[in-house]
Amino acid sequence: MKSLGLIGFGQFGQLAAGVLKDHFDVLVADRAPGAAEKARALGVGFGSVEEAASREIVVVAVPVVAMREVFAAMAPHLKSGALVVDVGSVKVLPAQWMTELLPAHVEIVATHPLFGPQSVARDGLPGLRFVVCPVRGDRFEKVAAFGRSLGLAVTVTTPEEHDREMAYVQALTHLIGRSLVNLGIPDERLATQSYQHLLELCGLIGADTFELFKAIQTQNPYAPEVVDAFVREARSLLDQVKT
Repeated sequence: MKSLGLIGFGQFGQLAAGVLKDHFDVLVADRAPGAAEKARALGVGFGSVEEAASREIVVVAVPVVAMREVFAAMAPHLKSGALVVDVGSVKVLPAQWMTELLPAHVEIVATHPLFGPQSVARDGLPGLRFVVCPVRGDRFEKVAAFGRSLGLAVTVTTPEEHDREMAYVQALTHLIGRSLVNLGIPDERLATQSYQHLLELCGLIGADTFELFKAIQTQNPYAPEVVDAFVREARSLLDQVKT
């Protein structure tokens, strides 16, 4: 069984550890209070970032805003031939940072699981989407094959194409969803099917962290253009009905 270091043990890190522990010898690293206890409860090892980074496979599951610092910290401890994988919600910047900061003797794959604990709890893993972006080396094919073995719908693409699509699929959706969550839209007695879809969107997005929302909006280079166009169009429509 290959050794795997998982750096980051937030909501997604805990989900990932629960899945990966059946396939790898998992060691978790996270400085958050209570992380060691959560790791023990889940049945995985716990150690330092340095220990996690020295494993055969290293998965980075920290917020995108913290990734550059984590990549720099783990770089001296990576073994020759190791595979480094990130699971960030955007791909262009993490791919650039890993290429810049990680030693040439490791292979790199940028990934984006398009799901979280809420999605998995509701439907399980089969059918959920998983994006794989080759960055350095050819082991992206093994990462894609592993995803398929879990029942995930795997798409192999470039970081740039991923972020272009996510500007619509994720940045726009999360802006609308979080706005509705903050508004507190009620479950009305006369709700239509369309309105019910909005309530479902609130249910899916409401538990996501603001860190995730901020990364989606600010770390995707293509998001501002799409979001600004939406806001302009909404204002234009309201101006039209006022005339």
